[in-house]
Amino acid sequence: MYLLAVIGNGLIIRVVVWDKSLHEPMYLFLAMLAFNDVLLCTVTVPKMLLIFWQGPSPSIFSACLTQMFFVHALFLSESAVLLAMAFDRYVAICEPLHYTTLLTGSLISKVGLALAVRSVIVVMPGVLLILRLRFCQTNIIHHTYCENMGIAKLACNSISLNSIYGLTAALLTTGLDFILISLSYWLILGTVFRLPSKEARTKAFGTCGAHITVILIFYTLAFFSFFTHRFGHHVPRHTLILLANLYLLMPPTMNPIVYGVKTKEIRMRVLGLFSQSK
Repeated sequence: MYLLAVIGNGLIIRVVVWDKSLHEPMYLFLAMLAFNDVLLCTVTVPKMLLIFWQGPSPSIFSACLTQMFFVHALFLSESAVLLAMAFDRYVAICEPLHYTTLLTGSLISKVGLALAVRSVIVVMPGVLLILRLRFCQTNIIHHTYCENMGIAKLACNSISLNSIYGLTAALLTTGLDFILISLSYWLILGTVFRLPSKEARTKAFGTCGAHITVILIFYTLAFFSFFTHRFGHHVPRHTLILLANLYLLMPPTMNPIVYGVKTKEIRMRVLGLFSQSK
């Protein structure tokens, strides 16, 4: 899955960056998503594979905090890019006459900067809350990567503030993103229902259905992981670890297929790359 994610997303980045005809909002957002996906799985999977091959491996505290920061920051930026893509599709389908005036190159640059800034602003307090904790017993994280509650649960003092902040931040960022994405696709489907052509409706439903499926997998796994870490004490540890890995690995693996292969322009450019290499 990791190799598929890196290769698939790498191909999307390659064709979008080098083909100037693809420098349009939809493809630029797709390239942002692909770049974020490569980073998201690379932050966790190589370390996880090393653990599988060599057994538990030591990690210094600063390195663990750095991994934690990037895991959560990249997850937040992934959610933000999905929201931007949903808005892009909403404008393209529901307000096509305003598409070029609303989604300008300047706006896309600002959106890219804003999602990076949002991730840093939201995640940094979580890192600072970890630094205030006192670790006096075990230093073994029963996980394949360092994440907020996995580290916090090793502390000797109260982690209530860490738990409350993490849950509140998740609901106000990714939770709100999910609501807005759902609203966008609801409005899109409403417009699709009114299309006069049955063929056009079928094609639009196929595209939107694939997008919605990937989005539901991403958010369902993520929120299940968030809530069970705090309230699901009866959930087996190996189940938590498996789901926590899947919600960071499945979307990067599936996104190139759903957003790339099903997009004709991307598919043709990628096939062109392979034909040139022969």
